[in-house]
Amino acid sequence: MRSQDKEDPEEVEHPGQSILYGGKRFGNHVDEVWPNLFIGDMSVANDRYSLWKLGITHVVNAAHGKTHCQGSHYFYGSTVDYYGVPADDSPSFDLSRYFFPSAEYIHNALDTTTRVLVHCAVGVSRSASIVLAYLMIHHNYTLLDAINKVKERRWIFPNRGFLKQLHALDTKLQKTS
Repeated sequence: MRSQDKEDPEEVEHPGQSILYGGKRFGNHVDEVWPNLFIGDMSVANDRYSLWKLGITHVVNAAHGKTHCQGSHYFYGSTVDYYGVPADDSPSFDLSRYFFPSAEYIHNALDTTTRVLVHCAVGVSRSASIVLAYLMIHHNYTLLDAINKVKERRWIFPNRGFLKQLHALDTKLQKTS
């Protein structure tokens, strides 16, 4: 067998990837993708007035410390609770170590009937991956069902590394249920 006939494992499509190509290819700055749970970009996250109008009480910054997405408790003041995830939007970045802590934060916040914004720079990869993990962990969605649920309201496109990590989470959760 010639080496070029072998599949490159990095090029193999992961479950859920093909569904991402469908639907609209543009988005709003922020969309409610689950009751009181929003995915947005840095422009809405950096606009305290917009957050106030939306009634946002908790912010998860999936690009904490990155340019234009620095975010902090000081920026939001006492009216918004802040949780930072210092993630890179790179297929090699291990976002999976933040899946459970972020899902717990979101779940605990939503238990108190608040409104949560999860954002990153563009609001399609890091933040979407965190929300998908939340739906899988706390609402028993499969990865495919979580993607479909979020895509009803927002165009998302997690990078292939994050999809691989979400697929591993899906497999782990399916074994324990």
